[in-house]
Amino acid sequence: MTADPRIRLERCILRPWLRGDEIPLARHANNRRTWLNLRDAFPHPYSLQDARTWIESTLGVEPASNLAIEIDGAAAGSVGVFPLADVHRRTFEIGFWLAEPYWGRGVMTEVVRSATERTFTTFDAARIQAGVFSWNPASMRVLEKAGYVLEGWLRKSVTKDGQLLDTALYARTRT
Repeated sequence: MTADPRIRLERCILRPWLRGDEIPLARHANNRRTWLNLRDAFPHPYSLQDARTWIESTLGVEPASNLAIEIDGAAAGSVGVFPLADVHRRTFEIGFWLAEPYWGRGVMTEVVRSATERTFTTFDAARIQAGVFSWNPASMRVLEKAGYVLEGWLRKSVTKDGQLLDTALYARTRT
């Protein structure tokens, strides 16, 4: 018998992406306000085919490094980690997004805390970091509430939606 891969939190469930998540994923991800806070690799507009491609890319990856955030029985966001390369191989980057109807309810703080602990126990991670665009104080607050520390600002480090922005670099290290 395999262990249940779902992580039950107070406000949501973290679990691997599944076939059948395509419609809610495409519906929630196709949001310009969400896209504005993510890397350009996250498509906009976000189509049903984009959702299919994403879900297929996550299937069978063990241990799962990208998890769906399930709320009210449907995928409503995502949290993922990936290792950096070479001498930074024990540093992981965390990324996350949540469907706009659930913003401001404490869901993401709970998700980031859980995903961070899971990363430290599942992977050979010594450090987890996140870069946040300067126009996104809500994500900065999520990271701070999840125990991340602001290490500094990367001046004029990203171009998003035609604007050159600073990025806040947050990190948490294994205790």
